[in-house]
Amino acid sequence: MRIATLFIAFLLGTILRAQTFPQLTGETAKGTSITLPTTKSKAWTLIGIAYSQKASPMLEEWYEPAYLRFIAKHGLMAGSYEADVYFVPLFVGLNKAAYEPSMKKFQKSADPEIVDHVLFSKAELEPLRAILDMDEKDIPYFFVLNSEGKIVYGTKGAFTEEKLEAIEEVMME
Repeated sequence: MRIATLFIAFLLGTILRAQTFPQLTGETAKGTSITLPTTKSKAWTLIGIAYSQKASPMLEEWYEPAYLRFIAKHGLMAGSYEADVYFVPLFVGLNKAAYEPSMKKFQKSADPEIVDHVLFSKAELEPLRAILDMDEKDIPYFFVLNSEGKIVYGTKGAFTEEKLEAIEEVMME
């Protein structure tokens, strides 16, 4: 299973490697507008995107472990790199009506440390889906960008420690 997961991640990463991440604008629960990739980016940027209600809980599973590893710097090698981390629930189609209620619910229940790292967005799906090869709507997608906004690694699906370690490995290169 681990070999198959790594192989899929390798293929996704290879297909997307060196492609520039498309512009994606969202807002934090505090109302701050952010456009990704950011121009003040650190050496690395990790972006997680989900565009369906079924994928959202899987995206949320990544919040705490990714925050602890890449922002709070918990882990043996975590101090070896600098990374911005953003999680993007993308509201598309009929789900756009859930944007405001979802943001309000998030504002009330979110861990204050995570709030600035979650961007709510109503960006158009089709350009993103085509460029980023996000064809399976029921899973989240994750992209590691270098400081120039180029995708250097990609993975998808539910959180696993192996996927988190693979992302960290890329950032240590």
